[in-house]
Formats: sequence, structure tokens, C-alpha cells
Amino acid sequence: MRKKRSFFEKLSGAVRVETHEGDFDDEVNIPEEPEMEIENREEEFIEEDDGQLSVDVLNTPEEIIIRAMVAGVKPQDLDIQISRDMITIHGTREESEEVEKDDYYHRELYWGSFSRNILLPEEIDVELAEAKEKHGLLEIHLPKLDKNRKAKLSVKSS
Repeated sequence: MRKKRSFFEKLSGAVRVETHEGDFDDEVNIPEEPEMEIENREEEFIEEDDGQLSVDVLNTPEEIIIRAMVAGVKPQDLDIQISRDMITIHGTREESEEVEKDDYYHRELYWGSFSRNILLPEEIDVELAEAKEKHGLLEIHLPKLDKNRKAKLSVKSS
């Protein structure tokens, strides 16, 4: 008797395998289900060969602050694009000398192009955004839009 698949099994495509002594020689035909595509807006824009930049995102009452280690990257090699609800950081870290792959005993540093798309938790004022780099730490300040701000609009007669 076949048991009904659980919600998790249906969602993940997992298959429950129950084995008993002597069952290892039997061939099991498991029907394949189509893979579900999961959309991730953050990863749509990342090029395949790019590494992913690690970031910290702070959400203060007045602004959103993004910090990332970009040691070894010249400020002119950083490309930062912002919109009201998203920021994209793209850059390239180039190796200063050519070393043979076989000469490395241990290798952890990332060399090459990197990028990161970050969905912002609130809308920001693009015109007041600032980016600074000091000692390899990139810090981006994104002032939040004041949705409660009111301005008086004067009516002109024609």
C-alpha cells in the first residue's frame, strides 16, 4: 500500500524511501516531476561568472547604510547603481601578479568581477545618496524618503 505524499515531499520533490531487509535488489521506478522555477529578483541581474559581494545592511530610522569589504578594488573600478528600492554594486578585483594555480598551497581570496543586488526595505532619496571608501570598507548612505513630508503648492493663474 502506497502512502500519500506529504506537503513537504510535494513542495521539495523529495521521495520517501522505506527499506526493509531484502528490498535492496528490487528496482524502484520513481516518477519524475517537473522542477519548479523559483524567482529571485536579487539574482536575476548577476552575471554567471561574477562572485557575490558580502554586505551588511543597516536600517536606521533616517537612512539605510550598506557596508561591504572591497579591499584591493580601486574606487573607479566600482559601479554602483541605485533606484528608489534597489541598489546594485558591481566591481572587479584584479590580481597584482600572475601566479600559477599549482603554486598555491591554500587559496581563499576572491579575484575577478563581483556584483550584488540588494532589495531595499524602504524607498530612498536617490539624489541624497553618498558612497565612501576608506581602508577597503565601502560604506553607502541611503537617506529614506520622508513619506510624511508635506509641501505647500501654490496655484498660478493663467
